[in-house]
Formats: sequence, C-alpha cells, structure tokens
Amino acid sequence: MTATRPTTTEAPTARGGQPLLMLVLATLGFAINFWAWALLSPLGPRFKELLSLSSSQQALLVAVPVIVGSVGRIPVGALTDRFGGRVMFPIVSAATIVPVLAIGLVGQGSFAALLVGGFFLGIGGTAFAVGVPFVNAWFPPQRRGFAIGVFGAGMGGTAISALTTVKLVKGHGESAPFVITALALAAYAGVALLALRDAPGRTVPTTSLGARLAATVKLSVTWQACILYAVAFGGYVAFSVYLPAYLKTAYGLEQADAANRMAGFVLLAVLMRPVGGWLSDRIGPVRVLLAAYAVVLVGAIVQSFTPDLMPVGTIAFLAMAAALGAGSGATFALVARLANPAQVGSVTGLVGAAGGLGGFVPPLVMGFVYGRTGSYAIGLLLLAVVAAGTLVLTGTVVRREASARPVA
Repeated sequence: MTATRPTTTEAPTARGGQPLLMLVLATLGFAINFWAWALLSPLGPRFKELLSLSSSQQALLVAVPVIVGSVGRIPVGALTDRFGGRVMFPIVSAATIVPVLAIGLVGQGSFAALLVGGFFLGIGGTAFAVGVPFVNAWFPPQRRGFAIGVFGAGMGGTAISALTTVKLVKGHGESAPFVITALALAAYAGVALLALRDAPGRTVPTTSLGARLAATVKLSVTWQACILYAVAFGGYVAFSVYLPAYLKTAYGLEQADAANRMAGFVLLAVLMRPVGGWLSDRIGPVRVLLAAYAVVLVGAIVQSFTPDLMPVGTIAFLAMAAALGAGSGATFALVARLANPAQVGSVTGLVGAAGGLGGFVPPLVMGFVYGRTGSYAIGLLLLAVVAAGTLVLTGTVVRREASARPVA
C-alpha cells in the first residue's frame, strides 16, 4: 500500500466558496494550457505549404505535442500526488511558455525547429493530470463526479486554438497567436501561484515516484479506467480530428461546412462531460458508462450504412458526441470513487495517457480501411465492436468492482 502522511499545506478550511473557486481556477488553467498545447494543429496546412512538407511530416508535426502531452501525464500525475496542484499548476504553465515563445518568435522557419518546439509544447497537455487530483481533493465523494466533469470541460481550450490561431496569423502576423497564448499562460501562472491552495487534509505519499507508479500499475481500477477512457475520450479525439475529412469525402460537404459540423460535435461533447459526472454522482458511474457505450454502439452501426446526413446522420453523430463526452466524465467519477485519494494523480496520469493515445488509432484505421475499400463502413463497424466489448467489460468487471466500493 502506498505510504501517506497528512499534508502541511497552508490551505484554508474548506468552507463557503473555496472549493468552487479552486474548481474555477483549475478549469481555467486546464483550458489555457490546452489552448497552448493545440497551437500547431490549426497551422499544419500552412507549415506544409511554407516548408514543403510531406503529408507524413505534417502528421508527425501535429502528433508530437499530443503524444508527449499524453505520455507526460504519467509522471506529472504522480508528481501532483506528491507536491500538489498549488505547486504543479504554476510550474506546468510557466514551463509551457518557453516552447510557445520559441516556436512563435524563432521556430517557424524549419521542420526540425518545429519538431523540437512541438516536443516541449507537449508539457501543456500534462495539465490534465494536475487538475484531476487537485479538484478531487477539494470535494466530497458524492460531488466529485460533477466537479471533475466541470474541470474536464476545460478540454474546450483546444477549440480556442482552432477558432483563433489561423485568424490571428492572417490578421496580425505569424507570431501573434503564440505571443498572446504566452501572455495568457504567464498571467495564469501568476494567479495560480498567488491564489491556488491545496485542499486541507490532503494526503501526501512518502514513497518514491517509481514505487508509486509501480503500485499504480498494479491497481485494477487503473487498467479498467484506461480502457474506458481510451474508448470514450479517444473516440472524441478521433472524431474531432477525422470528422471533417469524413464528412467531406462521404457527403461531399465543403471544408467550411464540415469544420462547422465538427465544431458542433466537439461543443456537445465538452458540454456533456460535466453532465456525465453529475449523473454519475446521482445514479453511479457504471450506469452512465453503460448508457454511453450503448449509444456509441448503436450510433456507429447506424452510421456504417452512410444514411442521409439530415436528419439520421446528424442525429447519429450528435448522439455519439453526447455519449463520448458523458462517458469521459463518468470515467473519472469512477476513478474518484475507486482510487485511494493519494493515488488519484498517478492513476489519472496513466488513464489520461491512454485517452490521449487512444485518439490516434481510429483515424489511422479509418484512413487505411477507406484507402483499401473505398468505404467507411468497416471502420465504423469496428468502432461498434470496440464499443460492444467495452460495454461488456463495464457491465461485468467494472460493475463488480464498483459495487464493492460504495460511495462514502
């Protein structure tokens, strides 16, 4: 068992609006760091043209910060267990400023410079593993699902980047979005340093980082949640990346129309994340997860027939968006229920990494299948099979473990 000791934090007692304030500050920090983390993706086509990149090089450029940010959540989550969000949020935010400014001011002239900058830009993606254990400690078990769901809505920071980056480059020059994001990160780091407080009574592990990660790997909840999140959040990431190309190819939509529909998908998924957490507090995360994967299963089967976009296709995609968002929120409600409070950061790191990396496989599969068959049907049926398997896992193994650990 992981050794812990009471924290000596100077945090005030958890009265009045203190937990709510901490939740707001954590969500803001998550959104700003994710804004920075996603800066390269909207500029991928621009860099491809300016630097004469191949499609593979463009894909690698966009993928590097996402991969680093996903894998980096593993050590950052464990460090948050040890040092707390009060320390880690300012550190992660300040560290992300360096690659943001490096890319914005001097790093856009070569592919190699962009890769190096993108590697360190991945630091911003680790903020998720800071916020979950930080928020978890501030709320009682019966409210953690909603609180962590609200925090998770900060993933909408990627939408800020998608909506503003290209416009800022066109209107104010290639450095503008990077300088503005760096200023936002600096402002948040300062506010976090002054205002963030770790929850009173937070338990702090005393064992080494390696020992804590080894102990986390052995927990059944870790691997169960990794699978659940890889499908729920990974599915969200995959659709947010691949949906414009799918709509353009399968339905002949203009690029702008496809992008707008993708934005609607993303917005609904983001809004449903706290709803999934809220429902988990009331009816239990397992029931929410069962409903979510059932909707994804049905939606994927329906869409495999490429029905008319209006209304059947639109309903199928929006239903899957809502289900994936709610499922993402419910997964961390489950983690909050089953994981030892002193291990939530470590578990979150591994689960968050699984979710981030899970988003890369479906687009590759969809592209490969379409290239070989000229149809997306097989790819969508494979999604249905994965959802069915996850549904079975949730209804059996996950249900048994959750039943053995009632909410305090």
